[in-house]
Amino acid sequence: MADALVRAAELERDGQPHALATVVRVDRPVSARVGDRAVIAADGQLDGWIGGSCTAPVVTREALAALADGNARLVRIRPPGSVPEPEQPGVVTEITTCASEGGLDVFVEPRLPRPLLVVVGSSPVTRTLAELARLVGYRVTAVLDAPSEQVPAAEHTLTVGELAGASFRPQDSVVVATMNRYDESALLAALATGAGYVGLVASRRRSATTLAGIEDKVGSEELARVHTPAGFDLGPATQHEIALAVLAEVVAERNRRAATAEVGQHCEPGTDAAEAATPATAVDPVCGMTVAVTATAISATAADGTTVWFCGPGCRDAFLAEQDARNRRGAVS
Repeated sequence: MADALVRAAELERDGQPHALATVVRVDRPVSARVGDRAVIAADGQLDGWIGGSCTAPVVTREALAALADGNARLVRIRPPGSVPEPEQPGVVTEITTCASEGGLDVFVEPRLPRPLLVVVGSSPVTRTLAELARLVGYRVTAVLDAPSEQVPAAEHTLTVGELAGASFRPQDSVVVATMNRYDESALLAALATGAGYVGLVASRRRSATTLAGIEDKVGSEELARVHTPAGFDLGPATQHEIALAVLAEVVAERNRRAATAEVGQHCEPGTDAAEAATPATAVDPVCGMTVAVTATAISATAADGTTVWFCGPGCRDAFLAEQDARNRRGAVS
């Protein structure tokens, strides 16, 4: 359980989506205990323990589905012959084909990464913006070009060169406010990251001059992505109020993008769009279990050249053994 929580903390720190699975009920005999936990990464890798080969494939499948739709679920795994249970919202019941007498319930909770706000420069606006953003749930990274620059509320610090090599998500944002010290190089780096929001804190006159200075490097279409002057117009405003206006625009833009991406999907208020599409599934030809098709799933190549997916190594070995037996029978005949 401790290892699973450590892994979850690592993924959280790195801004990687994952799901936490916790055993909340057991019917003996099963190998898991109440409180056992596992973390499932977006590639289907499971770390921790929530049961053996009858449990892990089902939980992995539902964890990936939870990451896709953003909704937690209770996964009820029951042995063969169990009495069917009534359908309930948020509850998934799986009757396994494993030779097990017990069952268990596993609560699967998706953990989507908090949005990232990158503030460039050490100025009254960026320092206030970093503090406000953390209060509303953002991860904050500062981009600075000198040891004398500081943004105390930032969790991480990058150079402008490191920003240029970074890759961000559409729900992430970059706000440039260097007081004209390195606005141009920072904007070029920010536009290369893929961030959904790029803002420049400057007067209209200075904004026009700055954008004109980089137009030949990125083109007019990329320049159109820059929100400048960044933030909603509050009229005459202090530096702290400008920071508030910028954060309001950042949140509004993120919510607009999330609403567009989530058309037809349910999502809790304040959460972002799903991190991945609903994973493909396949039916194990040996046991009949539905499994998620991921890079870490167990598979084999059938005689006709197609890929076949399995819940565990036992079913794969049985499939390959039967395939070899058929080949030998065919050779003899």
